[in-house]
Amino acid sequence: MTPIEIASSCDPRIKVFAGLTEAQLRNSLHPEEGIFIAESPKVIRVALDSGVEPTALLCERRHIGGDAADIIARMPDVPVYTGSREVLAAITGYTLTRGVLCAMRRPSLPSVESLCRNAGRVVVIDDVSDTTNIGSIFRSAAALGMDAVFLTPTACDPLNRRAIRVSMGSVFLIPWTRLRGGIGELRGYGFKSVAMALRHNSVDISDPILKREPKLAIVMGTEGEGLPISTIDSADYVVKIPMHHSVDSLNVAAASAIAFYELTRPINSN
Repeated sequence: MTPIEIASSCDPRIKVFAGLTEAQLRNSLHPEEGIFIAESPKVIRVALDSGVEPTALLCERRHIGGDAADIIARMPDVPVYTGSREVLAAITGYTLTRGVLCAMRRPSLPSVESLCRNAGRVVVIDDVSDTTNIGSIFRSAAALGMDAVFLTPTACDPLNRRAIRVSMGSVFLIPWTRLRGGIGELRGYGFKSVAMALRHNSVDISDPILKREPKLAIVMGTEGEGLPISTIDSADYVVKIPMHHSVDSLNVAAASAIAFYELTRPINSN
């Protein structure tokens, strides 16, 4: 499709990139009509490879025959909007560091049952609202061998633009869905839960008993308040990462990477 020149940020054709909030893009009343925005050629390629449907592309002129050329070739029927760097900055509200945005249709979420069926190690993200942390957790989960990600209803949307960018597209590489019934729902599929928390009765993260469990759900809480007491009390294990130099906690993204690495290693690797 021939690129369409945009001269003004008020052009109604690019409303999806400029005039809609994240909540409006999600379209909670009609999820099947929801849209999200992917940023940067690399992330867009990962999304396309995973089967996500594009609806529109916005990029600087210089990327049409450059970084975005192969992406444009893969979506011949999708409108491609372009303009100067200044116009694009006015549309998005910031200067694009990679110069390419793609509006994509939100995929349907899989069922909890389908993700649990063949999984051995999953993570539950409980009430984490920071988009950077969400993106980092997804990137670590995909890289370190987790089988699926579950998010409680109050956790941040993984398809938030910043979360996608921080994850480097990992939100499209590992299956995820919302967990409505709490960690008790996973127990019905054979999972033992691991609450990451500093408690006097915590099990050290290197304890072999954890690696012997065939199915573990690692529960990560928000920074500051951590996991709710009720969640900790209902967990099968409360696990801690040993701290030194009077440090009392780690950023949830850093803690999750350590937990994923340690709890997915086979027991004979110790």
